[in-house]
Formats: sequence, structure tokens, C-alpha cells
Amino acid sequence: MCGIAGWYDREQNLRESEHILNKMSESLKRRGPDSSGIWMEEHIALVHRRLAVIDLTGGQQPMTKGFGRKKCTIVYNGELYNTAELREELKSRGMQFDTHSDTEVVLGAYLYWGEHCITRLNGIFAFAVWDHREHTLLLARDRIGVKPLFYYLYDNGLVFGSELKALLQNPLVPRRVGEQGLSELFLLGPGRTCGQAVFEDIFDLLPGEYAVYDGKRLIRKRYFELHAHEHEEDVRHSILRVRELLQDAIERQLVSDVPLFTFLSGGLDSSIISYVASEHHKRLGMPPIDTYSVDYTDNSQYFRQSLFQPTPDSEFIGTMVEAIGSRHHSVVIENYDLYKSLTEAVDARDLPGMVDVDSSLLLFCRKIKEDFTVGLSGECADELFGGYPWYHNPAILFEDTFPWSRSLDVRRSVLQDGFLPRGEEYVRQRYLDTCHHTAKLKSDTKLEARMREMFSLNFYWFMQTLLDRKDRMSMYSGLEVRVPFCDYRIVDYAYNMPWSIKALGGREKGIVRAAFRGLLPDSIIDRKKSPYPKTHHPMYFDLCANQVRSILADSSSPLRGILDKNGVEAIIENPEQIASPWYGQLMRAPQILAYIIQLDYWFRKYQVQI
Repeated sequence: MCGIAGWYDREQNLRESEHILNKMSESLKRRGPDSSGIWMEEHIALVHRRLAVIDLTGGQQPMTKGFGRKKCTIVYNGELYNTAELREELKSRGMQFDTHSDTEVVLGAYLYWGEHCITRLNGIFAFAVWDHREHTLLLARDRIGVKPLFYYLYDNGLVFGSELKALLQNPLVPRRVGEQGLSELFLLGPGRTCGQAVFEDIFDLLPGEYAVYDGKRLIRKRYFELHAHEHEEDVRHSILRVRELLQDAIERQLVSDVPLFTFLSGGLDSSIISYVASEHHKRLGMPPIDTYSVDYTDNSQYFRQSLFQPTPDSEFIGTMVEAIGSRHHSVVIENYDLYKSLTEAVDARDLPGMVDVDSSLLLFCRKIKEDFTVGLSGECADELFGGYPWYHNPAILFEDTFPWSRSLDVRRSVLQDGFLPRGEEYVRQRYLDTCHHTAKLKSDTKLEARMREMFSLNFYWFMQTLLDRKDRMSMYSGLEVRVPFCDYRIVDYAYNMPWSIKALGGREKGIVRAAFRGLLPDSIIDRKKSPYPKTHHPMYFDLCANQVRSILADSSSPLRGILDKNGVEAIIENPEQIASPWYGQLMRAPQILAYIIQLDYWFRKYQVQI
């Protein structure tokens, strides 16, 4: 994985602005600590930061290649999982390769097929290709949105980058946030509308989208969306197909020229990935797979069972480690470090995020990076296969709103009266737009139609928040984390699977459980869904509460005039009175306070203009 950026200006000589390009590059150094490069002509510049994973000696970028009459230069961030197949096909058509890198294969695919090459790529990626002859710039993002790509379009040109921080190094890019951005932060955050980057006039490509810019117009095109079609396989064949798809996706993502590890929480998803990786190692005579889990100091003492978090991970981790024979590493995070890293998590994400769920992953990845550069994680299985409680509770399922943030009451309680008066309307429209664009079949029952809407809501909202988190927190430590459940073939198959098969046996992810029963221990197969672990230590709450009180008393705080002091104090004094989470399963009273801390820091650090 890497960091990319670029700048196209049809009037300005960019050679005179190399210092700006260097700043853009330096801002992405954590994504690509191993090497860097800048390629430029008079009006176009491409920037690359490399994290070396495949073809360590080759694959340097920006990379230029010619074929026939065409010549192109690419900057690429990602991993291609069908590299070998594409390379052989292109070789059969007369193309030669100088490296073993997937970057050259992507570039070769563009040289041969043009913009349509994107439909042939199976992987997670964001890249830019400059066509020397046509003088056009292609920007592309993978189907699922695993890798980020932001851009700012202005009268004479375009600036783009893997992260917002790269764009903001360019003085042409404003740091304004208007009513829409404020609504995203305070009423939808840490989620955000796909394509909206909170800052005015900065956007990101949608999952499954590419764009072509010729210096005057930017034309965006979707090449992948969720499409509805009949599921033609019975239960038995569906079970076999799910197992086949998952095993293939996982094994494809084990390709690396450096050692790799897997996350292991003892939950179903990470256990499947760790099992398949372990079996792969055994077949190839490789050493045992390394697995990693995370917890917090004294968490066993303060753990509280809830509907969303019924069991701690520890006993299940031990079961899986014994079953697969992995070399396991347990990372324990101090609560004070978790609190202190809330602001660093903002630096990584460039926006307020999932607070301690972000900062803990950041610290977790930093520790893993001491020994590894590449890993596999189980994100997104819950969104695709109905893992969350809101899929299974009819009262929530058919409630006409976002299931992870069903009411704005808690949010409104901490905001001053009259702030964002059209906020409810804005949130409602975002929800309705997603449901309206959900692909359905005329034959869908009421339940099946709603399950498609829930899939779409989770795919374009909740899942994107988690993918943002995974990418920014891991890459901030120069750690590449792959997500096999995000293989687009799995996404398409899961979208069209009838609920009775998906929730086989009346269980969350029932079809996935059935697919790996007999391969994993029964206790793992039957374990109730439990999310990423969070701290339950009162010390963390106290630290956040004290910091928030300091913010409320600070006349220079950018949140002054936005927050309602009495509403925030009510949460501090009565944390158990929060009726529903702020966002998802984990953001309750301590996390609401942590979100306020992140908001205050973000407005200051990023010099945001309202």
C-alpha cells in the first residue's frame, strides 16, 4: 500500500511549485515510508509514497510505460489480487514486463484496454494515470471503497490525494466547512455521505467509480454498483459457494514478499481468515501464522455485558490459537494512552472519527508494525451477511431511519437551540436517497426489499466508516491491512442471497457459520456476534470528562456557540441515561465526550473556516 497525490493545472507551470508538491508528498510519508517520487511535466505532476510489499526492488513509482503508440504514467495505491492472470493475458497480446509488481500490470491493463481496464481488476486500489498522448488524467477507486481518493476541482485544474491532508497542503484548496459539512459532523458523524469530504468543494470518488479529467471537464463514471438478480442456488450449493468464495479471496490476499499476520479476536470472521491462512501456510511448509489480538488494561475487571457486547474475547482467542497452532501475540493498551491518542487518531483520519475505537486500532497497528508490514482483517462480514442486531430486531429493522443512529435526540441535547435548523431534514434526505437508489426485484417480498435497503445502507454508510478507520489507522503506522470479505464477488453474491439462506438457522451470518462448520471449533461457530472490544475502565471516562469540561470553560474553543453546556454536563453527570448509542454499537457516554474532544482538536488543528 502507498500514498498518492497529484496536481493538474492547464495554465500554471508546476515546476515552479515543486515546494508545494514536496509538502503534499511529505504529508503522506506515514502511508509510504520506504521511498518517494515525483514525476512532472509543465502542467501535470504525480506524487508517490511507497510502502514496499511486492517486488521490493522493482515497482518504483511514479511508473512510466509505453505500448504501441501509447505512453502513460501511473501512481498507484493498493493490491491487485488477479495480477498473475492479467499479466499472462497481456503477455499473450504482445506486452512485455520489466518488473513483478502489480503496479506495472495495472498500467499495462490501461495501456491495452484504456479506462475499461478497471472492470478487469480484482483488488483494493486508488490510482491515477496520465495519458501522455491524450493529455487526460484518469482517477479510479476500487469497487468497495477500501482505498481512499479525494479531489478538489477548480477553474484551471484539479488537486487529488489519498488523504485530505495532502490536498490541504496546497494553498489553492480551501479549509471551509458550511452547513452541509457541519450537518455531516454533528448529525451524521463519524459517518459521512459517500462522496462528501466535509470540507466544502472537496469530494472523494465513490466506491466503484472512476473519473476522467481533460483540463476542462471532470467526467465521473460508475463501473460497479449493487445490482439485484435472482439467487439461483439452493441452500447446500449456497453454503459451498460461500466457502469457496471466502477461501479464494483469503488465499489471493496472502500473496506478499514480506511476512504477514492476521487479526484474531476469537469471533467468527477473524477466525475464518486465521484458519484459512494457517492451512495455507501448512500446505506450503511455511512457519505457523502469526495472530494478534487487542485488549485494555484491567478490562476483565470492568467488562459489562450488553446486547451489543455479550462476551469478552479472551476465552475464544485461546480456543482458536490452540485449534490452528498460531504464534499468538496479545497487545494490551493502557487507558491513558488510549485517551491521549484521540487527537493523533484525528491526525490519521483528518476528521473526527470513531474516537477510542480509532485510537485503539492506531495503537494496536503501531505495535504490530514493529514486526510486520502486511495483515488480514475480518471487517465487513457483518454488513454483508447480516451480523448486526439491527438486522434481526423487527422493531429496528422496519424503523424508517438509519439503524445505527435511530434518533438525533442525544445529538440535539449537546447542541445549542437553533444550530443547524434544517439538520433533521438533511439527515432524513440522506437516508431516503440511499433507500431510493437501492436495486430491487419486482418479486421481492416486503422483508426481502427491506433487507436490500439495509444492505445498501450498511454498505454505503456504516461499512465505509469502518473502512475509513481501517485504512487511516493502519496506514498511519505504515501497516497494510487487507480485508478479504470486501472481495466484490462476495459482495455481489451476498447482496442477492435470500434472507432465509443468509440468516440460516435464524442466526446472524448463518450461512457463513454453516460454510465453516466442521473446520472451526463449534464454540467459535456458535459464538454470538461481539464487536471490536472497547475499554470499560472508569479512568477513561474520567479523563474524557475532565478534558471536555476544560473545553467548555475555554472561551477560545471553536465549539463555543455550538455546544450546549448543560446538555454536555448532563451526559457527564448521568452517563447511564444515554438511551441509545450516538453511532453504532460502541459510541455511548464516554465516546460522546471523546468525540467532542476530537471535534475541538480538529477545528483548531485544521484551521477550519466556518
